[in-house]
Amino acid sequence: MLCGIFAYTGSEKASPIICKGLKCLEYRGYDSVGLAVVSGGLEMRKDVGKIDDLMVTSRLEEIEGKTGIGHTRWATHGPVTSANSHPHADCTGKIAIIHNGIIENHHDLREHLIERGHRFASDTDSEVIAHLIEDRLSEGVSGASWGGFSTSPSFGPFEEACFSAFKELEGSFAVLAVHEGLDKVIGIRKDSPLAVGVSDHATFIASDVSPFLLWTKNVVYLENYDFVVAEKEDVRFYNLLHWSSVKDRFK
Repeated sequence: MLCGIFAYTGSEKASPIICKGLKCLEYRGYDSVGLAVVSGGLEMRKDVGKIDDLMVTSRLEEIEGKTGIGHTRWATHGPVTSANSHPHADCTGKIAIIHNGIIENHHDLREHLIERGHRFASDTDSEVIAHLIEDRLSEGVSGASWGGFSTSPSFGPFEEACFSAFKELEGSFAVLAVHEGLDKVIGIRKDSPLAVGVSDHATFIASDVSPFLLWTKNVVYLENYDFVVAEKEDVRFYNLLHWSSVKDRFK
């Protein structure tokens, strides 16, 4: 799946910035568009169509909140429908994810999650990611379950759940996740591009650098299995496989 993903967390209203970023990424996907923005809750709007049309019909730029993720899709898994558009939410509607790539073990993950009571709303491979994070968050995870890595003192439950869930994915993926009430974006990449842009009062994450060069030229290109926790004025980098080397690389 070739798609464009973009995230913003900062001091300004997120939705107009995300829409502008997605417009720059429209070459990566043009059959559907969606946003999920953290405000008091988590507001998600998505539909089939191009960004210019949906900015009018779905009033994307009117969504309030200073943290959000956006996606423009070129469908290769599941037909072009509103339900298959990104972002995808978990059962509670508190978690939203966007994804570029292919989750090769999605069928096995989906069957396992359905057995555990999860309800799916789409035909995509991507939706399993949201439910997997929800599942890990509901049962609680610890550093001991991650193959011996120690938990960072700055990790909260959502970071821990994402870290644990991402380790179960097989295939190629760039994933961004947000949670209701948390002004942070969590991301991971493996064999799909993802770059982070950092300014004084905002952090951007995107499939390539073009969407955020208007705001910053301070760029970090993520490597395979890099795991990022992005907030307005703080970005932390880890790795699913090589914990200490990433902290050294991004000092």
